[in-house]
Amino acid sequence: MHLKSPKILTVVGKKQIRNYISQQTPVVLKNFAHRWKAQNLWTPEYLQNKIKDIKVPLYNNVKSDAYTPVNTADDYMAFSDYIQNILQHPEHKWRLFLFNIYTQAPELLKDFDYPTDVISPIVKQAPMLFIGGKGSITHMHFDIDYSTVLHVQIYGRKKFLLFPFDQQHLLYRKPFEVLSWVDFSNYAERINELETQFPKLKEAQGYEVILEPSDALIMPPGFWHHIEYLENSIAMSMRSINTTPIGILKGLWYLIGMRNIDTFMKKHFPIYWNNYKVHQTPYFDSSLKEKFLLPNPPSKSLSPQL
Repeated sequence: MHLKSPKILTVVGKKQIRNYISQQTPVVLKNFAHRWKAQNLWTPEYLQNKIKDIKVPLYNNVKSDAYTPVNTADDYMAFSDYIQNILQHPEHKWRLFLFNIYTQAPELLKDFDYPTDVISPIVKQAPMLFIGGKGSITHMHFDIDYSTVLHVQIYGRKKFLLFPFDQQHLLYRKPFEVLSWVDFSNYAERINELETQFPKLKEAQGYEVILEPSDALIMPPGFWHHIEYLENSIAMSMRSINTTPIGILKGLWYLIGMRNIDTFMKKHFPIYWNNYKVHQTPYFDSSLKEKFLLPNPPSKSLSPQL
């Protein structure tokens, strides 16, 4: 993999950001959240007191399998209990994913503003909270709605591995999914191993960056991202609707067409569907096909029982 740092800015204007987005270039805005109350207030303890016992979906570090629809939670827990686990266990590797502040914790809305001076139009009904314990991982994917994402790091540090959408086949994208077949977990220590097993990764050109508290990352539509939680972490994301005709069509296809087809097939024909995807994945050699193909279940005998 050929990796470089994203563009890092301290002063920014909307026109400048639009140019970077149109060029499929991610941008880091240093000290962006210093303008928000959230930067000083949002600690695990503060959020624990505000959100309390709302039941939340949690996600572990295991990659989804042939039977699991996209974004299916691995467990559920009261928010206060989840935060307590993070505080008590230094490496509690569970993530809270896509917690909607607008609908579930509206009292937090006063702690930040909608930065329409940076990106627009912003979906104001969908500011999302992300929390994870040290060692948590968000596996390589692109966001299914194909929107521009502003991800603001409030507490702790996270490392991002990023690739433009057009690198999808070099990343071994799963057909009909937003995911990669490759497990990039702790990739920095495993690059040689990964590039040996998945040779096309050697040609992939992307970005790597560590977000510090108060930093913000702008990801253009369809940008692939893998995230590693270096510390207990709190962040939030806002989305800007893709208003280009091709962007609207892609978002609708991924959200309504592709996801529903994939969910249906995983539910009713999981082994057939997985193996179809394996055979349809570009650059899969025989060893990779062998690695990911699932054995067909033994057919039931129709002979009468004697």
